[in-house]
Parts: sequence; structure tokens; C-alpha cells
Amino acid sequence: MEHGSIEREIHVDASPEVVYEVVSRPEHLSRWWTDDADFEPVPGAVGELVWGDRADVSPIAVVRAEPPRLFSFRWCHSGGKADDSADSLLVTFELIPSAGGTRIRLVETGFREMGWEAAKLAQGYQEHTAGWDTYIPRLGEYVARLVAAS
Repeated sequence: MEHGSIEREIHVDASPEVVYEVVSRPEHLSRWWTDDADFEPVPGAVGELVWGDRADVSPIAVVRAEPPRLFSFRWCHSGGKADDSADSLLVTFELIPSAGGTRIRLVETGFREMGWEAAKLAQGYQEHTAGWDTYIPRLGEYVARLVAAS
């Protein structure tokens, strides 16, 4: 297996503007992915993603913020710095208008660049694959609830 990137797509019945807010704002991320998040959604901003009662805290660094079409950030949970590309993974959300809604394309890269030995690389890749398989449907469900409430 290559372990180069993870790619997922989902279609939601919401505008790219709404979806951009959901994938780029800490108050929304904490509703479908993290338990808490603290960062400004602007290029160069750094902060953190939090799971549990601060049991798992991951640094985040915003790379690109191009509303309403693209949001990307680097993150890591290996104790490294998110702004160091050799020690972090890059997550990109591309938002494409489609069929009256938005096609969300997520790509996470950087696994091979982490310098992990083969078994750790395979395990990390598998954990992230399983994670996105859980969280991307949650993203779609959250967007649907958000749109229905407005």
C-alpha cells in the first residue's frame, strides 16, 4: 500500500459559503470533529485541536484560507510542531459547487514524509483512514442539521 494520501468526498445540500464556515471555524469543528478547537482561520495562524478533557491536544497551523472554496491546515499529534512540514500532515478541504449544494473533497497528505518506519506508517495511515471514515459522515450530518435549523 502506498500510504501517500487519504481522499474522501461527500455531497451536502448547502452552499459553499455555509460549508466553508463549517470546515474552517473552531466553533463548528467542535460540533463534528474535535471536542474543542482554538485558532483563527487565516493563513499563518496557529492554535490547537483538542479531544477529550485535553487528553489529546494537536497543534494546528492554517496554510490556506480562500473562502468559500478552499481551507487547508497542517496538524500533528506526535508532539511536533504543526508549522513544520516534515513533522505534520496537511489537510485540505476543497469545496466545489455541485447540484445545488457543495461537493466537499478532503485530502490528507504527508504520511510518507513523517519519516515513520513501515509499521508505524501503516498504523498511522490506517488510524487516519478510519478517523475520516467516521468524521466525514458526521460533517455531512452536522451541515444538514445546521441548514435545517436556519
